[in-house]
Amino acid sequence: AKECRGWMEIREGLVIVICSKTGSVLKNLVENKPPERFPKLCVFRRFLGAPLFKVHLLNGTYRVPFCYFGVERRTGNRLYCPSALTQITVLQIVKESQQQHGLRHGDFQRYRGYCSRRLRRLRKTLNFKMGNRHKFTGKKVTEEILSDNRYLLLILMDAERAWSYAMQLKQEANTEPRKRFHLLSRLRKAVKHAEELERLCESNRVDAKTKLEAQAYMAYLTGMLRFEHQEWKAAMEAFNKCKTIYEKLANAFTEEQAVLYNQRVEEISPNIRYCAYNIGDQSAMNELMQMRLRSGGTEGLLAEKLEALITQTRAKQAATMSEVEWRGRTVPVKIDKVRIFLLGLADNEAAIVQAENEETKERLFESLLSECRDAIQAVREDLKPDQKQREHSLENDSGKVSNIQYLHSYLTYIKLSTAIRRNESMAKSLQKALLQQQRSEEDGKRTARPQDLIRLYDIILQNLVELTQLPGLEEDKNFQKEIGLKTLVYKAYRCFFIAQSYVLVKKWSEALVLYERVLKYARQVQSGAGAYTNSLKELPDVQDLITQVNAEKYSLQAAAILGELHNYTRPLSERFETFCLDPSLVSKQVSLVHFPPGFQPIPCKPLFFDLALNHVAFPPLEDKVEQKAKSGLTGYIKGIFGFKS
Repeated sequence: AKECRGWMEIREGLVIVICSKTGSVLKNLVENKPPERFPKLCVFRRFLGAPLFKVHLLNGTYRVPFCYFGVERRTGNRLYCPSALTQITVLQIVKESQQQHGLRHGDFQRYRGYCSRRLRRLRKTLNFKMGNRHKFTGKKVTEEILSDNRYLLLILMDAERAWSYAMQLKQEANTEPRKRFHLLSRLRKAVKHAEELERLCESNRVDAKTKLEAQAYMAYLTGMLRFEHQEWKAAMEAFNKCKTIYEKLANAFTEEQAVLYNQRVEEISPNIRYCAYNIGDQSAMNELMQMRLRSGGTEGLLAEKLEALITQTRAKQAATMSEVEWRGRTVPVKIDKVRIFLLGLADNEAAIVQAENEETKERLFESLLSECRDAIQAVREDLKPDQKQREHSLENDSGKVSNIQYLHSYLTYIKLSTAIRRNESMAKSLQKALLQQQRSEEDGKRTARPQDLIRLYDIILQNLVELTQLPGLEEDKNFQKEIGLKTLVYKAYRCFFIAQSYVLVKKWSEALVLYERVLKYARQVQSGAGAYTNSLKELPDVQDLITQVNAEKYSLQAAAILGELHNYTRPLSERFETFCLDPSLVSKQVSLVHFPPGFQPIPCKPLFFDLALNHVAFPPLEDKVEQKAKSGLTGYIKGIFGFKS
């Protein structure tokens, strides 16, 4: 809409359309004038969420501020205002709704329910109901009622509801293939609503940005439908159209507004490359692999298809792979799943090295470990039927394990080595967090602790113990020596962080002893690492650890001495005779006396025991005891008359 400034003279019969920000200005102007000149002021309708006012002037003209949407002549009962164009931000509305109502966690059913509820609220607010509970009366949104952008929202929510239902069915179709037909039906319905939205946005009442966004939205849903139908050329054309529109929109606005458009371009780029590969562009496969490696695994529409494509490509290459060599022994590989895993091992390790952040690296580690576990399970299933044959081969080969058992040991070695590298990567990130501990405390976030690192190094040491027990490697002295050196390195780091945890609680003597143990382990590694320098390159440098431990020892000794000189553990009432500058005396937690006071021993009341009582003979008292009088008739009469003695 064109924004005008300044003053404007309005005449009788004109309608002023203004936004909510300037509505109060006009209202005040009208209400402060005599009723005969301004007899009527009312809300005409709502446009883009803002009230529209109309003013009838009986005589003459009146100067008012010319407001946001301009001035147009009123014709009949309908307001025409070409300068006030309808606009909605399609992509922003869609993304915000999806992120706030379930799609952050992949819950398409929750998002579909939200779309249905919002449609009902919009129809009720606009009084655009499809009949009543007894009869259905269809209504269509036309260009004549596009003065309110919520009519466009109706169609957009219809399309989003159909799309979310299709994505929900796509998740369920993994176990129930028949639901794929319903999935395609819902996608066609979403495309139909998107086409209607694009047709309405071609009206002169809609601004150019909304028209472009509607076209891009229509192209996106069309590409998804063609993608599911495996019509690769049509899908690629639709996705390219969508990508071009969003790129142009991103270049036309500020960086903050262009973020959403660039995100959508990144989402559809893998789909375009996948379509190109299926059309016949072999170079697209490498680009898809790079996209997958950078993101740590794709998500959404392309995920399953890309994984299947990668597996299919590796399966073709696996047909030529028949054996693998490890530690001087060649082992035949007959299991297809193991072949595919070994072929992709180098690519996965390269992706981990090239990962841009820790989160991506963690996802790649988990993906590699999952594939390795599947390969190990396939080997175990092949091991079970050959139990007797394997025992017979052990007797004939004088303790040499069978080929399938050695292959199992190799895969287990890969799994344990990958787990060690993953935990080491996590330990490095925690060490960086420890260095930034002070800043994290100021930000109010949870800080890293040395205890977290101790747990990681415990797991690493446990994995190293399992490596030494692999079948077929017990007699390999070089392997055992190499694992022993790695164990010493990780033990040194584990002792170092245990010492750091003792430093935090000011246990200086325990920390000093552990630092000496760290130096002992580090020197053992340096003395025995002559022939194994290449295998220890990937491990943390022990020389840096020795330098750090020496510095920590000096600071630890200084802290211990200062702690003895400034021992402020006693309260002030017990150290009046000693002068020292105690900064805690001016703080809120000053220690003046012990409170509550401690218990002190006091003398208790004595207990007396009469031990001679049992041995005392008392004199007889029968003559002093009063004899009881005999009772009878005489005694009774005497008692009545008072003669009883």
